Amino acid sequence: MGIRFPQPRYMPCSECGAAVERANTDEHVCDRAQLVEYQMFQLRDEVAAVEGEFGAYLDSPSGRFELWWAERERRSAGDD
Repeated sequence: MGIRFPQPRYMPCSECGAAVERANTDEHVCDRAQLVEYQMFQLRDEVAAVEGEFGAYLDSPSGRFELWWAERERRSAGDD
């Protein structure tokens, strides 16, 4: 004989993370903004890694050249 724990009334939606009442799971429609926010939260480590990799690239010789070239192009476009 095991101990029965009470079931929570609300469970997170697996798609958007919103709290959904168990009785209404079939009626739930994910809010687009909530869905995007939840997906970005799940990808936070990857986003942080991309920022670090981009910074490292800009510190490399190729990245410094790209920065120089972009600044050169920006200045020459301003002369028009």
